[in-house]
Amino acid sequence: MSNNESEHPESQPQSTPPASSSSIPASVRDDKKSGWERDVLEKLALFAVKEQRARRRWGVFFRIALLAVVVLGVWMAFTFNRIENEPLGPHTALVEIKGAIDSEGQGSAGVVIPALDKAFAANDSVGVILKINSPGGSPVQAGMINDEITRLRKQYPKKPIYVVVEEVCASGGYYIAAAADKIFVNKASLVGSVGVLMDGFGFTGLMDKLGVERRLLTAGENKSFLDPFSPQSPKQREYAQSMLQEIHQQFIEVVRQGRGARLKETPDTFSGLVWTGSKAVELGLADGFGTVDSVARDEIKAEDVVDYTQTENLSERVLKKFGVAFGAGFAKTVMSSSLPQLR
Repeated sequence: MSNNESEHPESQPQSTPPASSSSIPASVRDDKKSGWERDVLEKLALFAVKEQRARRRWGVFFRIALLAVVVLGVWMAFTFNRIENEPLGPHTALVEIKGAIDSEGQGSAGVVIPALDKAFAANDSVGVILKINSPGGSPVQAGMINDEITRLRKQYPKKPIYVVVEEVCASGGYYIAAAADKIFVNKASLVGSVGVLMDGFGFTGLMDKLGVERRLLTAGENKSFLDPFSPQSPKQREYAQSMLQEIHQQFIEVVRQGRGARLKETPDTFSGLVWTGSKAVELGLADGFGTVDSVARDEIKAEDVVDYTQTENLSERVLKKFGVAFGAGFAKTVMSSSLPQLR
């Protein structure tokens, strides 16, 4: 140590001892503690306010939505009731069959028959137009609709029913049309196809190539009849053909009964051929050319047309759009492919 350092000890830097918590005034410590507690409380309070506002907004939204549903329901009920009950004045009732005729679609008997019943029963309906755009389908559904038209014509003899064809009225569609008083077409419409078919697939050859064994147990010699994975015997083929012939004969009788003396039979009339509208008029399969408006105006003498066609509701359309029933639809397609079809 040098003399200067020893002589002037006060000049040496002094180390400051760290302040202990005990040296901090209590008031300062309390202020810091209350500060973070205040922050937490403020955040909790702010969160509670936001949560309350969100609940209030959702509550208002659901109340408005519920009110809208109630108002819509009341309006629909009032509108439908008014349409069904208020006098519409003399009018032509319209029912439309569009697409394939099957047990569940818009061309099913369960959809078409109630619409026809309402159309005929309406006090102010002068006549009925059945607008058909169908390539055919189930002979059972077509037969049920044909029978109902025959019944309604007897029950309401003063109300005629006319069929109007736009694009196509073939097979099962024509099976239905034959029951009407008259059939009107366009010159280029496709009409006829009086025949029956049964189609399907046979996978036995493919299974042999893939080494797949079909294990099917049945009780009954013909229980596997029409099974696509089993070979078809000549006996089963003959039996299937006899069924088709029987249904075809039923179809022929319906056409003959419905068309009567207007029908000009040729060897090809019931061969399954389809004709243009102009040729159908020539063969007596149709009566003339016309549209919904022209038939309502010129034949029924009631230009106002009221549509009685039943349509699918919104939920059914949404389910079909997004394919919820795809599996069921696929199974239905496989099963129905081996059933007789009027198409």
